[in-house]
Amino acid sequence: MPNELGNYLRELRGTKSLREVAERSGGKLSHNVISTAEKGVGTHGNAYVPSPEKLKAFADVYGVSYSKLMNLAGYSEETPDWASQDDVIELQTLLENNVNMAYGGESLTEAEKQRVKDILTTLFWDKLQKKKEGGKRE
Repeated sequence: MPNELGNYLRELRGTKSLREVAERSGGKLSHNVISTAEKGVGTHGNAYVPSPEKLKAFADVYGVSYSKLMNLAGYSEETPDWASQDDVIELQTLLENNVNMAYGGESLTEAEKQRVKDILTTLFWDKLQKKKEGGKRE
């Protein structure tokens, strides 16, 4: 049975050890949780899906989109449920206008472009959610 979320998390970890990632999470993820999430199998061979809180920790550690991890885990669609249609259009327009990205005169690869989009998506969703909840804008 394919484990898209687990494969993606393993790819993000790359050559880093489980303990290194656990340390980078500031105690939010243990090496056991990371390993179990990558395998997608918990105790007694049951399917394992990390909680939304654990997915947020993974998103923070790896600098990727929380909503993408939530989607891969089967919790939600790509767009958070608290976002209005106007919010979605605004963010999509921003990301679509950045298709030809470069840094320091060098064009980014497709994988690098996707990572930038994931980081921007996470940043903007977090900022907008804080604003909608009445929090301070950073």
